Amino acid sequence: MMWVFIFLTAFCALAQGCPKIISRSSWGGVPSKCQAKLPRSVKYVIIHHTAGASCNSESACKAQARNIQNFHMKSNGWCDTGYNFLIGEDGQVYEGRGWETVGAHAKNYNFNSIGISFMGTFTNRAPNTAAQKAAKDLISCGVAKKVINSDYTLKGHRDVSATECPGTNLYNLIKNWPNFKA
Repeated sequence: MMWVFIFLTAFCALAQGCPKIISRSSWGGVPSKCQAKLPRSVKYVIIHHTAGASCNSESACKAQARNIQNFHMKSNGWCDTGYNFLIGEDGQVYEGRGWETVGAHAKNYNFNSIGISFMGTFTNRAPNTAAQKAAKDLISCGVAKKVINSDYTLKGHRDVSATECPGTNLYNLIKNWPNFKA
């Protein structure tokens, strides 16, 4: 009976145009200590870069997700990684706080946004095509699941805070994505 549930879950995700999301348990994340929940449907999607190492394979991206979570929880004292989702240049999405939990990625926007961070530094280069597609598919999935408003506004982190994030090349790229508004 469990295989039927797994099949139906995977089928429903594909039917909604959702990319595969590597779960926290699959990348070795420690349990979240966060409790604040997002509203049913958020108004903003905020794009970030981690400004650290990039990753091109599932094993490297899993390790990088663990490094980011460790830094956020141990150095920053946060309840979890700050982002709702991480994107690797292996073309996969890695679950951070997920669809339901308030992030710690964009002050004054955390309670009404999904924070998506590309793993790497994208000041002098853009993320590869696979990573870009994963992020776009994730946003479309959120709209299909009605956890992101259909009339959402896409912003770069620098649009809501004094920062270089998400890096100049990634920022220039997202300015051409649907629903972008500085």
